[in-house]
Parts: sequence; structure tokens; C-alpha cells
Amino acid sequence: MYRTIDLFSGCGGLSLGFERAGFDVVQAYDNWGPAVATYRSNFDHPIDDCDLVGINELPTCDLIVGGPPCQGFSSAGLRREFDERNSLVGLFADLVARTLPRAFVFENVEGFVTAEAGKYVFDLLVPLVRAGYKIHLRKVNVSHFGVPQHRKRVLAIGGLGWEPEFPTETHATYGAPGTHLANKQGMPFAPTVAEALAGLPNSVPRARGDKDDGFSHSYSPFSDGDLLRASHLQQGQRMRDLPEELWHDSYKRRAYRRVRDGTPTEKRGGAPSGLRRLVGDEPSKAITGGALRDFVHPFEDRPLTIRECARLQSFPDEFLFEGTVGEKCQQIGNAVPPHFAHVVAGSLIDQMQSARRSHNTGELVSFVPTYSQGMSPILKKVCDRVQSEFAPRDHKVQGELCL
Repeated sequence: MYRTIDLFSGCGGLSLGFERAGFDVVQAYDNWGPAVATYRSNFDHPIDDCDLVGINELPTCDLIVGGPPCQGFSSAGLRREFDERNSLVGLFADLVARTLPRAFVFENVEGFVTAEAGKYVFDLLVPLVRAGYKIHLRKVNVSHFGVPQHRKRVLAIGGLGWEPEFPTETHATYGAPGTHLANKQGMPFAPTVAEALAGLPNSVPRARGDKDDGFSHSYSPFSDGDLLRASHLQQGQRMRDLPEELWHDSYKRRAYRRVRDGTPTEKRGGAPSGLRRLVGDEPSKAITGGALRDFVHPFEDRPLTIRECARLQSFPDEFLFEGTVGEKCQQIGNAVPPHFAHVVAGSLIDQMQSARRSHNTGELVSFVPTYSQGMSPILKKVCDRVQSEFAPRDHKVQGELCL
């Protein structure tokens, strides 16, 4: 089996998927206590609770996988332009370039491509192309790989002196703008929320101050106000679909934050979604650390449970989470869906069995930041720079509207 190291492992979504595909994960690294505790509870190999900034040398390995913390430029949260965590992308690339495994897999949020005018794309690519890796960098929606959730991510895969193939989509999907663009005839549809949650026992309410049960299938009931709001929401509806008198005060402030500055209506963009009821017969919206606050169960007037969030992220029921309720939800929201990791790993392990290093020069083989039509100005600048510096053979740039 191929010796694998997981950098910035979090609670272990990548490790779980790669182990299930046959890779030998020998070491993981992370420095957030709750995630480290969860990792230790679910895996037999060691995890080093440390700051990777202080690591100069990694054990010999065949594969390095990882996803540096993405909060600094996640489109789901506040963008902090100079967040020091963003430099961890360069640290990941540097550690791979110094260790020189046969391959690497890098995963991150969709905002990775355009954050700071593409700075982090080049932090990743420059040292790795220079080290001799042939790399694919593409945006994907994990629902196209059989995860019951619309989650747009950036995935980079590189082989040292050999050219890996990018994993092929396995499922058609629907329920989010533009997802049909990657659908192919004859594909099965991605699992839905209802299918993902099927078979769970009835959830039970949890009183304020009570600890979450070990299986994490209890919930904190809505306040009276949110219960009223939830009762008015049909599947697929969100806060903006409610009568205005039912909007949260914080939602009103955000909804009108651009109205007051005179920005034309057509350029304001939509308000944040606020409370939203999931659709039972579609994949879920992206599970984040705020899922317990933001989502209403598709059929019941209550929040999701931790176990339901884990199922929508494709974690198996035997995978148990450590920490407070909020810490468990954050671990799940930060994780790579294990099923997605398994598909990627399954594609890669077959290739590594026959791969032989035949080139000494690195190359960006493909750069596909979206499948949709149109292009934002910032994406065009990034793509022009990528084309100028790397001239990828497969440069399918058509826009940034969705995927």
C-alpha cells in the first residue's frame, strides 16, 4: 500500500476516504484540539497535534493529501484579505516540494481561485511545477461524485514526473444553478437529502445545557420566533420568502446594507439566505459550521442534528465526533466529504500502480475553474495570468457563474 500523509487533516474526511480506497495513511497533522481528538478516536495511526509552520521535514511517503484551513477566503463567511491562514497554501506546496512524494492531492474552497487576485493559485502551483509535478487544477461540485450535497470545491492533483488523470464525475445532479452543465447521459442521480437521512432513528430535543449524546442525534429546539418562521417555510424557501415582519433583525440589516448606499437594485446582489428549509428530493445545500443555525429539516420544524449533518457530508454512522456541539458542527463543515475523497483516491490508486516517472519538468496540465458561461473580471485576470505563466494544455475557462 502507498504510504500517505494528511496535512491539515481536520477530523479526517480525506484520511477516511483514502484509507477506504486502499492507501496506507501513516501520519496526520493538525493543531485544532477538538478535530485532533476526533481524529484520534476514529483512526489507529498517529496524528501530530502541532503547527505545521514549525515542521521542516516529513516522513518518507508516496502521497501527500491535504486542505489548508480555508476560512480566510471562504465565500461562506467573512473574507479577511490578509488572514495569515491563507499563507498555509504556500506551506502545503513547500512541504510537498521538499518531500517529493509520487503524487499529491490538494482540496480547498471555490473562492481559492479568485482570492487576492489569484495569489493562492500561484502560491500552490509555482513551487510544485518547479519541483516537477504535472498538475490538474479544477473546480468541482461534490454532488457530481455521489455526495448528497451541493458543495463547490477546488481540487488539484499532481504526479511527480508523470501525468495523472483527473477523476471522472460519477453522478448527474440538480437543484443548484448550473449543475446540469457537468451532467452526462446515463449517469445515476446524486443521492438526495431524504435518501441520505433515511433509516435514522427519531431525533430527540436537547434541553439547554445538556450535553450532546454520543451518536449526536439530538437537537436544540428553535426559539418561539424561529419555530414560527420554520412553520411558514416550504421546502426550498428561505428567509426572503417569509413576510417581512418575520425577518430576523440581523437579516434586515444585511438585506438592506447596500440599499442605503445608493447602489442600483440590479447590482446589489441578493441578501444572505438566513433560515432555509432543505428540499427532501434534492442534494443538500453546502453543510458549513453554521448548518445547525441556518437549515431547517425538510419535513420537520426543527434544526438538523449533528448526525444528520455528518450523513449529508457522507460520514458513516460509526464515525464519532468529539467536542461541544458547535465544535462538532465546525469539524463536519470543514471536512472533505469522505465519499468524495474515496472516489478521488480510487481513481488515483489505480494510476499509481502503473505510473512511472518519465519527465523531469513540471506542468500545469489542465486549469478548469468552471463549466459555466460568462466570466467575472477578477476570474478573467486570474485566467489570463495562469495562461501567461503556465500555458496549460487544457484551459477550459468559460466563466464563474456556478458549478
